[in-house]
Amino acid sequence: MPELPEVEVTRLSFADRIAGARIESVEMGKPLRWPLGCPPRQLVGRQVLAVRRRGKYLLVDLNDGLLLIHLGMSGSVTFGSGFPAPGKHDHFEMVTSLGTLRLNDPRRFGAVVYAGDESSAAAQKLLGRLGVEPLGDDFDAAGFHQALKLRQTPIKQVLLGGEAVVGVGNIYASEALFLAGIRPTTRASRISKPRAALLHAAIRQVLAQAVTKGGSTLRDFSNAWGESGYFQLEAMVYDRAGHPCRVCATPVKSIRQGQRSTFYCAICQKP
Repeated sequence: MPELPEVEVTRLSFADRIAGARIESVEMGKPLRWPLGCPPRQLVGRQVLAVRRRGKYLLVDLNDGLLLIHLGMSGSVTFGSGFPAPGKHDHFEMVTSLGTLRLNDPRRFGAVVYAGDESSAAAQKLLGRLGVEPLGDDFDAAGFHQALKLRQTPIKQVLLGGEAVVGVGNIYASEALFLAGIRPTTRASRISKPRAALLHAAIRQVLAQAVTKGGSTLRDFSNAWGESGYFQLEAMVYDRAGHPCRVCATPVKSIRQGQRSTFYCAICQKP
């Protein structure tokens, strides 16, 4: 599933190229997770102002309205010209004066939703409960520790929940917890202020490094240029069950938490 770094990498790969484009046509394929929210022809003639990100959502600002794009479990966005005819997994195509934006999503858990603006009911339904952006200035160590003190569930689950901090998905939660030396099963409220500060720094470091490496390509993720990511090749624990820890050589362990695989080192990560 594309996580925050993959969404940010996608944004960076086409935001500058589509800015200022005029929408010439919009075509929908098979139904996605949520309906578009307006007739596709209603978007024709509008101008793309900018592309932002909120958590795992791409926000395409128009001169009249907003498009929210979610990549779901298997989606990817491409932008360019000279594309072949849409394939069976291409479910959204927006032709603009500067190129064509496509969403390819084999499992159709992604979505493109039109909203009047970010404060509208349609946008708030998707964005309203999202936590602080981990790469933004509002994500501070003290506030993060206070949020953890209120939660009795394991820290890995809190990170995935998206309310204390948004966008730290499964891969990067495992990696950040390893870097901070915290066992993923540790109850969030038990984490001390110094350890929370370590985790805060680790989250920022891991996510920033992942963006630099182009994200992680585990199956079919690619950016809007069609390029794969390489962060997974440098992972310390994720998907390395049974392999020696890169720090202490102890075999990496794997457990299931909330139907997701968690990877950790029993020596380097303390409860």
